[in-house]
Amino acid sequence: MSHRCCEIDAKSSSYEKRVTKLQIVRKTDPKRPKSNVFWLIIETKKSTYNEHHLTEGAPLFVPKEIFLVKGVGKERERLASFEMALRDAGIAEYNLVKVTSIFPPKCKVIAPSQGVKKLSAGQILYVVLAESSTNEPNRLIAASIGVAIPRDPNQYGYLSEHHSYGETNQKVGEYAEDLAAYMLSTTLGISFEEDVSYDSRKDLWKIKKEIVSTRNITQTAVGEKNGLWTTAIAAAVLLD
Repeated sequence: MSHRCCEIDAKSSSYEKRVTKLQIVRKTDPKRPKSNVFWLIIETKKSTYNEHHLTEGAPLFVPKEIFLVKGVGKERERLASFEMALRDAGIAEYNLVKVTSIFPPKCKVIAPSQGVKKLSAGQILYVVLAESSTNEPNRLIAASIGVAIPRDPNQYGYLSEHHSYGETNQKVGEYAEDLAAYMLSTTLGISFEEDVSYDSRKDLWKIKKEIVSTRNITQTAVGEKNGLWTTAIAAAVLLD
């Protein structure tokens, strides 16, 4: 393995009296060229030892691919209905970590069928997740992820999470898209009301000179008449 180091000021460490230097070491494995493993190395007056092994990809993990999924689950317990929704979406076998809400620069949207081929059961998976649950008979619930992607691939976009009650799939999805486009417009320093127009034929937001494409994935469901818990989820899954 090869590695690169950067030093950290040790004065704030609880080991202040004994620590002479802190280093973060980035190691690359020739067999896995895309992997990064970071080690925190602490040198003391008596010895040098590895204090903490940071997981692969952290803390500089920037997703290169993303895919969108949705699902619905029904069970007697709320947690069980959430599990069933994850299974319906195809992401139940992973340890999910919720994150907010940036579409990374140069990130590519891929099909879920492609994405799941790159995963292993039990791995930690970063997701932007929207969920909605009810045990009220006949209540309409919805969960949606909106995506706003700028024309410039070096510019980051936005992912929005939205959940609601009593709204149709179309209304919820459009709101999630609008929310993502609005958040992106604020990063460009412009007024969403004054400088933005929408081309419904091409599904493009025109934000001044920027052309922003939007999309959504939305799951709606109706509460079971016998009072079972019903959960709807939508998720954006981030991949290295």
